[in-house]
Amino acid sequence: MRKRVALAATLINEPSLLMMDEPFSALDVQTRAIMTNELMRLWEQTKPSVMFVTHDLEEAIAIADQVVVMTVGPATVKDVFEIDLPRPRGVIQDIRFTPRFLELYKMIWNSLKEEVERSYALAAVNRGALS
Repeated sequence: MRKRVALAATLINEPSLLMMDEPFSALDVQTRAIMTNELMRLWEQTKPSVMFVTHDLEEAIAIADQVVVMTVGPATVKDVFEIDLPRPRGVIQDIRFTPRFLELYKMIWNSLKEEVERSYALAAVNRGALS
């Protein structure tokens, strides 16, 4: 409930830019889904620009107009994907199974997968260096 109030309080000021860094990461799956839908509903009313940082690829595709994949390090832009799903998108949980959503997911995951593998490889090297 606090997250909903905080989101509404932020949007009531009608900001032109809203920066959100993993805002729903501490929530359980069901609450996260509710908050994502609530964000989309509130965004439709004022339409501020939103920079939304997430490690959840489904969440990124469902919310965004663009998904930016960053490199492991140094962090630079690796790829930018246009998300051409129609708006309003409705209930996020329903669009995840549409053919276009799945196509976008596969394309972005192919780019992201390389960075995930690099991240794990770097972590293994760093663990070995610390031993």
